Amino acid sequence: MGKGGQTTKYHLLNYTPGVIGMVVNYDRLFSSRSKLLKSSEIRELLKLTQSGDFISLAGGLPNPQAFPVDAIHECIEKVFKNNINNALQYGTTEGLPMLRSVLSDRMRKEKKIDCTPYDLLITSGAQQAISFVAFNFLDMGDTFITSAPTYLGALQAFQAFGANCESIPIDHSGINMDSLRRNLKRLNRTGVIPKFLYTVATCQNPSGESIPVEHRKELLEIASDYDFLIIEDDPYGDLIFDGEQIPPIKSFDTKGRVIYISTFSKILAPGFRLAWVVASEDIITKFAQTKQSMDLCSNVFTQYVAYEYVKGGYLDKQVETIRVLYKHKRDVMIEALQQYFPKDAKWTVPNGGMFLWVTLPKSVNTRHMFKRALAQKVAYVIGDTFYPDGSNSNSMRLNFSYSDDDVIREGIKRLGEVIKEEMTIGLEFDRKAYYGASGV
Repeated sequence: MGKGGQTTKYHLLNYTPGVIGMVVNYDRLFSSRSKLLKSSEIRELLKLTQSGDFISLAGGLPNPQAFPVDAIHECIEKVFKNNINNALQYGTTEGLPMLRSVLSDRMRKEKKIDCTPYDLLITSGAQQAISFVAFNFLDMGDTFITSAPTYLGALQAFQAFGANCESIPIDHSGINMDSLRRNLKRLNRTGVIPKFLYTVATCQNPSGESIPVEHRKELLEIASDYDFLIIEDDPYGDLIFDGEQIPPIKSFDTKGRVIYISTFSKILAPGFRLAWVVASEDIITKFAQTKQSMDLCSNVFTQYVAYEYVKGGYLDKQVETIRVLYKHKRDVMIEALQQYFPKDAKWTVPNGGMFLWVTLPKSVNTRHMFKRALAQKVAYVIGDTFYPDGSNSNSMRLNFSYSDDDVIREGIKRLGEVIKEEMTIGLEFDRKAYYGASGV
């Protein structure tokens, strides 16, 4: 007790009813939603691959050569000259009006998306936009649809809200439309109406596959028939380096059924943490209210820099530079795969983006093989991570955008040796299982 019988500040701060000095039981205090959160295997993996001689083909990192450093420097100088006081101040929740204006102009010109600045919201990275989708559309027990495999970050966001996932296998067309229709009919018979279908329609993460135009239009028709939304996550749409640019699903949307998400992370710098959403006014209003409760506004200074970057024509020039660089990187990796991987291995040849997808013989479990790869100081992302049910254990995702050419070749060489050793062990195990331990 303090003077005059008053409880001291120390006792007030440390008082627990009935027990003095009890260790805090955080598990009791965490919310049910908090307990649904899981660490990203990719983020955790990056912590293990920081040593100088470790080769990581895992993370989805843009190549530093793709960072327009000189252009960023020029844009920052313009901000300091013209708008520095405003750039250092709080901004509007919806985003810098000038940036929303030039982005909506670019959406109409380059993507054929009919939108105004009022249909566009700036977010702190695309992951925040995906989280807004989860927050505003998913209650416990709701159902959403996605392809299998699919982007891990989206699965984390949606499953954190206790939602059920209906996964549709991908094929050469990005998503198997027959399987989608069959599953929707099955769900309809049981009274389940999915809230939305999530897709990375162009150069999908992790497979690298793209949905063709005719299937994009068909997806819209199906969504209208069954009354669900389409969440189109488009981080790689500007990074097509083979063939024609593919119009987004949103470009065919006349009823406000598609929520379109894109980002500066792959075409400017991921450290800026800037992305944008294009959606109907009602959805943008809801997302803005959600953002007010979370971070008030995205980084204002980087919004001004991004505005100068788009307005000054730097973006379009840099996109061409990135396309040339990533096409070269993909080709280097494909050549290395052909040279060092076993003939039974198969892989996608993406026409853009940053990843390709490797499928190995069924006898190889890439999760079991991972420790062996780490011992040889090479890393990949285990394929079953991208499947909601944890299936497809003989696959992996490889990133070709980040590493130097010689590092890609050496990484694929090391990984090829690990795979061949794993296949040999698997064959030996099968032989013993068939003939018995004696080998007779």
